[in-house]
This record gives sequence, structure tokens and C-alpha cells, in this order.
Amino acid sequence: MKNKLIIGLICGFLAGIIDLIPMIIQKLPWNANLSALTMWVVIGFFIGTSQLNLNAILKGILIAFLCFIPNSFIIGWNDPISLLPISLMTIILGGLTGYFYQKMSDLVMNKK
Repeated sequence: MKNKLIIGLICGFLAGIIDLIPMIIQKLPWNANLSALTMWVVIGFFIGTSQLNLNAILKGILIAFLCFIPNSFIIGWNDPISLLPISLMTIILGGLTGYFYQKMSDLVMNKK
């Protein structure tokens, strides 16, 4: 369980870094950047600890969207159009986080 948690946190952190790149280029405020990074770390935590019996990619997308929903009200209130690219990024990064979590987890668990 400990290894899965660490793998989930690492995958979430890496997804957060990827999500930060366009945000930094757009010169978004640091509170938005930190919010996105911590959201992806939390998503990684949930992916690593979840017992959902789903395909890894679907599991990542589902958990990512569940974590994104509260933020979507804040973001969409003032700028509803911005929810489209953010939702697309959530689908892509959520699926990739789930996929790479599964691959890294399989690799680590098979070495033992």
C-alpha cells in the first residue's frame, strides 16, 4: 500500500508540473498555479489509494473530474468558456496519470 501511495503522489506531482507549464506561460497568478499543482497531487493520492475496479485510464479520468468539479464553479462563474480547455486537459492528464500509475505500479510490484 505504501508503494502505491508514493507512486500515486509522484504521478500526480508530474501531472501537476505538466499542467503548470501552460499556466506559467499565460502568466496566471501563483494562487491558480498552486491550486492546480495541489489538485493533481491529490488526484494522484486518490488514484494510488482507490479500490475502484476500473480500467486505469478511466479511473484516472473519473477521479480527476471528481476533484475538478468544485473548482469548476469558481472558474466557470467568471469565465465559462475557459472550462472547455481545462476540461480537455483534465481528461488528458487524468487518463495519463491513471495509465502511468498502473504501469509504474505493475513495474514496482513485479520486482518484489
